[in-house]
Amino acid sequence: MKFSATSRSVQGSSASRRLRHAGRVPAIVYGGEATPQNIELDHNDIYHALRKEQFHSSILDLEIDGKGQQVLLRSVQWHAYKQQVLHVDFQRVAANQALTTKVPLHFINEESSPAVKLNAAIVSHIMTELEVSCLPKNLPQFIEVDLGQLIVGEPVHLSQIKLPVGVTYVAHGSDADPLLASAVIPDQTDEADEDGAGEAAAPEA
Repeated sequence: MKFSATSRSVQGSSASRRLRHAGRVPAIVYGGEATPQNIELDHNDIYHALRKEQFHSSILDLEIDGKGQQVLLRSVQWHAYKQQVLHVDFQRVAANQALTTKVPLHFINEESSPAVKLNAAIVSHIMTELEVSCLPKNLPQFIEVDLGQLIVGEPVHLSQIKLPVGVTYVAHGSDADPLLASAVIPDQTDEADEDGAGEAAAPEA
């Protein structure tokens, strides 16, 4: 994705407030051999960009004062109760240096799985994103998890899916094979109790 910004020379909370009142968003670009650079963005443009999943998990083409560079979105600060972006951080990306970031998971075919079709089970997505490491050219916009063979009592772990070429999972602690999804048959005990109570109460009514 491509978007543009302009350099920002004035800093401080007062300057940031003036920018926001003018419909602009203060931001910063850091990383690499260059020094951190303060920039400003159009609020409406960045607000709508942030609503797109790929903006959070793709290498972005940022143009600052006509000069392009590749960056990765690192953090966003939102207003406590308004739909307003307060500040954005971007990290520069070098083609020959591995990066670490989170990539969303896309679950497919769960409606056609045996767990759902045969047992009317409820599928739970235990994880919605994975932290991965890869070179910028190998960064996927998302990772697909096929639940077409999901069975009740046999949850899907990371080891059961194939990661894209050049992409490795960044494990934290001892969880090298995290649980991604599982299927559980709904407990019908409570529903049966409610139906029985209703039937018992009917003659009195």
